[in-house]
Formats: sequence, structure tokens, C-alpha cells
Amino acid sequence: MQYDVIVIGSGPGGYVAAIRCAQLGLKTALIEKYATFGGTCLNVGCIPSKALLDSSEHYHNATHTFAEHGIDVKEVKVNLKQMINRKNEVVAQTTAGITFLMKKNKVDTFEGLGSFKDKNTVKIALTKGGEQEITGKNVIIATGSKPTVLPFLKTDGKRIITSTEALNLTEVPKHLILIGGGVIGLELGSVYARLGAEVTVVEFMDGIIPTMDKTLGKELQKSLTKLGFKFLFSHKVTGAEVKGKKVTVTADSAKGEKVVLEGDY
Repeated sequence: MQYDVIVIGSGPGGYVAAIRCAQLGLKTALIEKYATFGGTCLNVGCIPSKALLDSSEHYHNATHTFAEHGIDVKEVKVNLKQMINRKNEVVAQTTAGITFLMKKNKVDTFEGLGSFKDKNTVKIALTKGGEQEITGKNVIIATGSKPTVLPFLKTDGKRIITSTEALNLTEVPKHLILIGGGVIGLELGSVYARLGAEVTVVEFMDGIIPTMDKTLGKELQKSLTKLGFKFLFSHKVTGAEVKGKKVTVTADSAKGEKVVLEGDY
């Protein structure tokens, strides 16, 4: 099977590239190792987190701002299971949309793990078993991202979790401890803070979103503080331990003081 372009990875980089190449008249193949297209963004990143942000904002408004607008609502409750279900429906709809676009633009798709045999030959370990080789004049690598796991702090997927597991919790945490004040942690932290969780951010640098504009970080911190966020800046996490339904996180402050935090996620 010979192609003008082979794209490895079907996230927003890969699927958009595949569509455009096909529209320009190039014979195009797209390889994806997961069962659905859309990569991290559509499956476990931007789309599901925005869906939960949307739902949690409705709840927050109902409990915090409706009254001042003269809207009285009695006994507002969080139905987390339905929030997660809606999020899953949004994900299913958007990923199905990518499948449709591949067919519409006549992009050949392969489900499996792509690897290079040489610069023009890609070997695909097919999900359904067996191998297939395809060749291409050009290859686009669009393999996406994964949550960073700290070498001294292993995730268990239950209490010490990444953003992926945070999208599918079965309960609102009582106390959610975020290691790192980057965009993904803060985004999911704000979902659960709106739903009633206590949220503490432990950040190694001296402010949140430290790789971005300092003024943005300060403004975002003001908004999150109003939601009830607590911040520990210039703190280095040294470990975490799970006992039953509790997680104990240890950290060192800039002054060398030992800090111990207890949460449930």
C-alpha cells in the first residue's frame, strides 16, 4: 500500500493534517492506536474537561448567583453520574464526527500502533492482531501527549490519579490535592471546587501557570481563590501515601520546613 502522506496519530494535529492532505489531492493514510479518533484532546483532554467545566458552572451559578437575579431554586444537588454521562456523550459525538470526516475525505484509516521500519515504511501492529506495512513519500508524526508521572510518586489510578482518571470520578472529592499549578490541574480542580470540593495546589514555582504570563497567573489566582482554592507556592512534593480512602502528601517548603497534607484524591 503506497501513500503520498502517512499520518501517525489522529488528534487535532493529525486528523486536521490528514483531511487537508486529502483535500489537496494526496493519497492519505491515518494510523491510530486507540479505538476512537481525536487523540488526547477529544478523548481525555480538552473536550471532556470543557464538558465538565460547563456542567459545573451551571451548578455553581444555581447555588451562588441565581438568587441575586431573582431566581429561587430549592435543594440543588450534584448528580455526578449524569455529569460524567453527558461528558461521555459529548466525547462520543465529537470522535464519531472525526470518523465521518475521514470517510468523507477518503482518508484510509488503520487501527494499531505505527512504528518506522525505515524513513518511508511504517509497520502497523494491528489492534485486531497481525501486522501490516504501508509506505509513504511523507510521514507526519502527531503522537500527542500523556500525563507526566513523577518518578518518586507512582499513580494507582484510584487515589493518586492523573487528569484521565479525574474525568471519571464516582464522587466529588472532599479534599483534592493538586500537584502542580499548570492549566490541566487547575481546570479539573475548578470543576470539583465548583461542586463543593476543598482544593489545595502544591506548586514548586512561586505562582500558578508558571510557564505563562505572570499577570495572567495573578488574575487566575484571584478567580480560583474566590472558588475556595488554597495555594502552597515554592513547595517541593516529596511523596504521597495511600491508606484506605486517605492520601497523605508530603512536601518541603522553600525554607526547608516539612509540610503534610491529607486529602482523599
